[in-house]
Amino acid sequence: MAIGLEAAVAAIGAGIAIAGGAIGTGVAQSAIGAAGLGLIAEKPEEMGRVLLFMVIPETLLIFGFVIAILIMLQAGIV
Repeated sequence: MAIGLEAAVAAIGAGIAIAGGAIGTGVAQSAIGAAGLGLIAEKPEEMGRVLLFMVIPETLLIFGFVIAILIMLQAGIV
């Protein structure tokens, strides 16, 4: 099965969208995780707040996934 150039470029763009979201999430969570562990060491009752702050960057990955789906739908891949 051969795919056209437009579909191939769209698939690469979708991959970049997901990869960008994943890298951004990793960078954000690494900084938040380091600060969060320091906070939990001093105030264990703040665990819930730290957990909330660790989850917020996951939206970057979700946005990247949605953009990738939209790109693939527009190109007719999905």
